[in-house]
Order: sequence, then structure tokens, then C-alpha cells
Amino acid sequence: MSEPTRIAVPDGVFPAAQYSHVVTGTGRFVAVAGQLAVDEDGGLVGEGDAEAQARQVFENLRRCLAAAGATFDDVVKLTFFVTDMAHMPAIRKARASHIPDDRLPAASAVQVAALVRPEFLMEIEAFAVLGAPAG
Repeated sequence: MSEPTRIAVPDGVFPAAQYSHVVTGTGRFVAVAGQLAVDEDGGLVGEGDAEAQARQVFENLRRCLAAAGATFDDVVKLTFFVTDMAHMPAIRKARASHIPDDRLPAASAVQVAALVRPEFLMEIEAFAVLGAPAG
């Protein structure tokens, strides 16, 4: 299987420390819907605690990716929807436990007025590409 190609800094584009500017891949596309900080029974994890919510969201992303036969190595794009940009350090910390700095996907962070319920601090979606078989 081929791995996605990450282009951290294209010519003429200012470097970004927290993501790759371009990620390409050839294979099967996987879209993971925005995940929230809920456990397998639907209960909120980490009310008011951005770190606990981020850990749960990334665990949910991991499980969704696995269901599609993917891992975080296959992720080419993450989108972070946050109710406050102050939650981004907690998200980066949780992301670092799944994705090393030298394999960062493309990413966008968007501050939103609200999510589906007021107790949710973040929602994160992922796009992955499963590599085409060799040969």
C-alpha cells in the first residue's frame, strides 16, 4: 500500500508548524463525520474539560478509521470545529498521541458559535485515503 505524500511547505508558501499544507494520496477515500466527546453509550466525556474531550474525540476518530480499515497514518485532512480557539492546545496534545509531528495531515481550525449541544467544546472530522495496492 502506498502512503499519502505530505508537502509541509510548498515553494512560496509560509511554513505552518501545526499541519502540512498539502497531502496527496491515491486509493480509496474515507470520510469520517465530525466526532464529539461521547462514549460508546452516548454519554458526554469531560464536561467543561477540553483535554478530556479531545482525548475522547481522537479515540472515536481512531475507532471510526479502524472500521474503514484505516489508521491515523492514512489521514490526509483534519478539520477542527471549536467553540473557543483556546481549546486548540488540548486538541494538539491529543493529536500528538496519535499522529507524530513528521506525519501531520492538512488541517483547518474553525471557531463556531455553537455545536449540536452546548456542553460540547469541539467536533473533529477526518478525511483519509487508503493506499492503492502495489502493482
